[in-house]
This record gives sequence, structure tokens and C-alpha cells, in this order.
Amino acid sequence: MSIRTLRVQPGGGFERITLETGEPVEPKAGEIVVRIRASSLNYHDYLVVSGAWGPAEPRILLSDGAGEVLAVGSGVDEFKPGDRVVSTFFPTWLDGEPEVEGFTTVPGDGVDGFAREQATLPATAFTHAPQGWSHAEAATLTTAGLTAWRALMADGALKPGETVLVQGSGGVSVFALQFAKLAGATVIATSSSDDKLARLEALGADHLINYHKEPQWGDRVRRLTDGRGVDHVIEVGGPATLEQSMIAARIGGHIAVIGILSGLSAHLPLATALTRQLRLQGLIVGSRRQQKDMIRAIEATGMRPVIDRHFPLTEMVEAFRHEESGRHFGKICLDI
Repeated sequence: MSIRTLRVQPGGGFERITLETGEPVEPKAGEIVVRIRASSLNYHDYLVVSGAWGPAEPRILLSDGAGEVLAVGSGVDEFKPGDRVVSTFFPTWLDGEPEVEGFTTVPGDGVDGFAREQATLPATAFTHAPQGWSHAEAATLTTAGLTAWRALMADGALKPGETVLVQGSGGVSVFALQFAKLAGATVIATSSSDDKLARLEALGADHLINYHKEPQWGDRVRRLTDGRGVDHVIEVGGPATLEQSMIAARIGGHIAVIGILSGLSAHLPLATALTRQLRLQGLIVGSRRQQKDMIRAIEATGMRPVIDRHFPLTEMVEAFRHEESGRHFGKICLDI
């Protein structure tokens, strides 16, 4: 049996993706073999494959992977053949405080990822997938779902009745909207598209702002909250949106600094940060324990992710081009 694999060559670039075949690898002690059935795209994956953060060596792409267990090595009792599983973003960060820096342990970047039909990895590189979810649905959780969960629940300690601001309609923002509504929060959503704002409203957003029509949307957020500001901001835009996010946050508010869509360097209005006593928390996804907590909450509430489109593995470049266009709403998935 041969296993199809998509690999990008050193330096990255869409034209440098190659389709290869390999042989199955038997599990060692503590490992499991997973038939990968689906993945989902993230901006981080786009940076790797496009060459912006191209790898130094040939790399199997994609951070997210979901499928079923084919075999287990000795000493594995958490999984059995037939179990449906989903990968973790940081395979070595199991619990507790963050203990990893950068992406050296992240599948699809520092180590090989899930653009392949089969993977043999330590059992701790996976958790059980939510019961009743498809493989594609489960694959949306590794990066986007867990980032939103950690931002609101682990770092933000979101409480019922609080107010959350989400930016745009990408995977993290849509998950944050869903989790916030499950927790009983009020959600203010921004987008440049009235059509997307209508879809965000259908998912439960309480207030909508078109930031092209209202570029000073931080002031609008303050008006919507009677001058107080929001308790939590899901900050995915980066330098172009950070200042408005700081205006939108309440005194002592929590800004989850997640995205770099508009660049890596930002002007920090230090006076605003100090006088409003803001808490800016940078984060990259989360731990295996946090993923398991999130999945328990998902199973208890019956929520489902929002998937924009499916592509086959061999049309990965087309999937990334769709992501690049910004036309998507929610997650883009690959069926493997």
C-alpha cells in the first residue's frame, strides 16, 4: 500500500508543491496509526506554503488533521482502532502553562503535517474528535477552534453577560462568535461585507459594524456599549486594527492578540494601553488539555462548525487561492 503525500520544497511556493507516495509506518510503543481523512486551511498554513514563512527543508503541509485510528502501539490505552481523532497543534504541550516558543514542533511547519493519507505519531498528538462530527468538521478544531476557545475561555475567563468583539468572518472569528453565544455573551461583529455581516447575524451576532463604512469603528463599539467598551476583543487583524480594538475595549478589558493579517509590526498607543489598563494577551492556539475541554463543551451543546467549501487533497493550491481571495466564510476544508 502506498500513501499519497503533498510536500512543499525548501523556501515554499505554490509551484513547489509535489505529490509523492510513501509506505506505511508501523507504530512503536506509545504511537498510533491514523488514516487521515480531512484537514482545514489556516493563515499560518498559507504563510508556510506561499513562501512567506517557507520551510528550510521539504515539509509535508497542513497543521490540522482528522481521521480514524488504524492501529495502536504497545502501551496505548487512550485509543483503539476505529476511534475518530483530531490532531493537536502543539503535540508536546499537553497541559499547564505555555511551554513552547514559535513553530518548531507544529505539524506542517517545524515537523511534517497532515497533507497525507496516513500518519504514525505519538498518541498524545491527537485527541478524540467530537462525537457525531464528520472528519472535515473535526479538522476545523486543531487551530481555529482551539484558538478561539483559549482566547475566550482559558485566557479570558468569559462570563455570561459579558461583551465580545469579533473581527471578520474567518475561522477563528466565527468560532469565537459561536463560543461566546454558547456562554451567554453579547457579540459585536465587524466585516467589510454587508452580506457576511448578515451571515454573522444569523449565527447570533447582536450588533454589526461594516468597518469600510465606519473606519473609526472603535468609537461605534463604545456607543453600542453605552460608553463602557467590550470585555473581550478577538484581535485577528494586526497592525491595521489594533488601535481601534484598544479604543473599543473597556477599562481593564482583555484583547486576545491573535492575527497578523495586516503585518507583523504595529504602532502601540501606549497612553491608551496605560490609561485604560488594558490586558493585551498574545497567544498561539493552545494545549492538548484545552482541546479536550473544548471538545467536551462542544459535545454538551451540540454546536457545529461553519465550513465554507470542500476541496480534494490534489486541489490544495486552488483551496489556498480561495483562502487568499478572502471570499470565504468560516473554514475551508480538504478531503483526503
